[in-house]
Amino acid sequence: MDVPENVETYLAGQPEPKQSDLRTLHALMLAEFPDCRQWFTDGTNSEGKVVANPSIGYGVYTITYANGSSREFYRIGLSANASGISVYVLGLDDKTYLARTYGDLIGKAHLTGYCIRFKRLSDIHLETLQAAIRHGMTVDHTD
Repeated sequence: MDVPENVETYLAGQPEPKQSDLRTLHALMLAEFPDCRQWFTDGTNSEGKVVANPSIGYGVYTITYANGSSREFYRIGLSANASGISVYVLGLDDKTYLARTYGDLIGKAHLTGYCIRFKRLSDIHLETLQAAIRHGMTVDHTD
């Protein structure tokens, strides 16, 4: 199965209203960044063990590890979780940036160094979420 098929299967498997919220976010990503690389990760590691929730990814940057190895990964991730939706903004050097910049504006969401988690789209200010995503998709990542 290719990435768009995996994404559609993943979205179709989500219960409502989470499915509609995820579809809205996915459509917004594709509308704003139509040429970005799309990813789908099923949440399993190389041994097939579940280590994370499945995620849809957008964009690309290179992660460089302390041992000098590197790999490509997505910049923005979208994932359902037990209590709602997580939007991952990866590769930010300043782990306080999301909370400091968007925390007072976004509404009912929990922000960490790289994650914006909320129950429903209706709980948050969508334009603020989109600003955080735009930043993550366009900032120069320096690992």
